[in-house]
Amino acid sequence: MDTLEILRNLAIIIISAKAFGLLARKLKAPQVAGEIIAGLLIGPTLLNIVSTDDFLAGMAEIGVILLMFSAGLETDIDNLKKSGVKATILACGGVSIPLILGTLLYMCFYGFQSPKTSGFMQALFIGTILTATSVSITVQALKELGKLSTDIGTTIMSAAIIDDVIGIVVLTAVLGLKDPNANLGAVCIKTVIFFVLSLVLGILIFKIMEKFDKRWPHTRRIPIMGMTLAFILAYVADKYFGVADITGAYVAGIILSSLDDSEYIDRKMDINSYMIFGPVFFASVGLQTNLKSVDFTILAFSIAFVVVGLLGKVVGCGLVAKVLGYNSSDSLKIGVGMMTRGEVALIVAQRGLKAEIIDSRYFTAVILLIIISSVLTPIILKAIYASDAKKA
Repeated sequence: MDTLEILRNLAIIIISAKAFGLLARKLKAPQVAGEIIAGLLIGPTLLNIVSTDDFLAGMAEIGVILLMFSAGLETDIDNLKKSGVKATILACGGVSIPLILGTLLYMCFYGFQSPKTSGFMQALFIGTILTATSVSITVQALKELGKLSTDIGTTIMSAAIIDDVIGIVVLTAVLGLKDPNANLGAVCIKTVIFFVLSLVLGILIFKIMEKFDKRWPHTRRIPIMGMTLAFILAYVADKYFGVADITGAYVAGIILSSLDDSEYIDRKMDINSYMIFGPVFFASVGLQTNLKSVDFTILAFSIAFVVVGLLGKVVGCGLVAKVLGYNSSDSLKIGVGMMTRGEVALIVAQRGLKAEIIDSRYFTAVILLIIISSVLTPIILKAIYASDAKKA
């Protein structure tokens, strides 16, 4: 793709995403929903005037990294400590229930088979795809509602991070059944090492950044160093520890969240995210699907896949939240906040395709789940918070 086509695509994505985002806001819906719909409009489903490529995929990845870095900056460390145990239990519920339901769903469509067959492996991998949680869209919705730094927002963020770790372990275990060379123990050790190093080095990095912040308060070099840290940890997490890059970016934000200029860093990051990287990321969700190619069989499976995917997280996390003492409204918020799927589900599905565990036709179901969950989650969250406001 030449430079002129890249510029054309970026112009179309940004103007359409912002236009539909503003329209969504006027209709009292979150802007992210409009940006995703814009991607559907300009993508292969309707107008087909923009197609995804490596450049746009890279831009979208930067967008989600910046968004997660910003979420880390806005995380209240004290609340994170308080919700740590609860978040872990929530994440376990959010992984186990979708895994079981997804496996049973495939078997209901294509027959029950013994654990050693390829059919069972396909069923298990379908369930594995459903374990993934992509909280970036929930983060944006909570930011718009001003609820990201609340107890519920922090709990969702914490549970999503832990969910990501558990999901990696599950993915590795399932791939291990297909490939005997996959080492589940090694992955667990590397993941633990990453978080231990993040804790130890994070304290050192914070002390260094704190000195820089006192020496050059409220200057642009501080956000630049912060963004550099986010990219470094995103790279290191994925490259050397097998942890998703967005987790590394979120950890970077947490490390810097107690700086005096953390809000200043966040504002500077928000400018980049709002103007270009955010619209590209959210529009890319709509660009990555083509609803024209869906036949009746895969459509039926896809609909069931979406329903199970949404309910699996709501039930798995919502019921656990209720058991942990949250009221019905907050439990529903947590369940809904955890039901979004995004780049993590795509990565899991691609690993399954590469390992020849699942067929490419199931990718449509994953894309539909990503789109529908991404659109519905912010809308439902806004409705729940609006209902609570009326009752107050």
